[in-house]
Amino acid sequence: MNDVITKEHIFKHSIDTVWNAITNAKEISTWFLEADFKAEKGYQYVFNSSGENCSPIKGEVKQANPYTLIYTWIVTETPIETTVKWALEKTEEGTKLILEHSGISNYHGETAVTMFNSFNGGWDNCISGLSSYLKQIVHAG
Repeated sequence: MNDVITKEHIFKHSIDTVWNAITNAKEISTWFLEADFKAEKGYQYVFNSSGENCSPIKGEVKQANPYTLIYTWIVTETPIETTVKWALEKTEEGTKLILEHSGISNYHGETAVTMFNSFNGGWDNCISGLSSYLKQIVHAG
């Protein structure tokens, strides 16, 4: 089984604009999930979803250096730890985002396949939400 989901996207926005969108709790709460989040190593964060069949996500920030953010990802009802990494790079077009979600094989058996598929689609929706947020709310291009 593939253990790592990788997503790449180019945004026509400055690296600092994208960095703020993925690290500022108010901004995260606008385009992703309601967030109690600080991009500080050791911070114990919580993402809450109001959607049906959704559980809070919690974890710890492991690294928050411009422009790399790494945190553990634990879905409350299935307390298995995985890792999410956001890396940003300046490009001629704006900013390249590389998102990696790893450790999904920590889930057992068919649950790992189910969670991989769920996370894979979820991250597509997440990047789409971030893209829409940056275009409409931030008015950055």
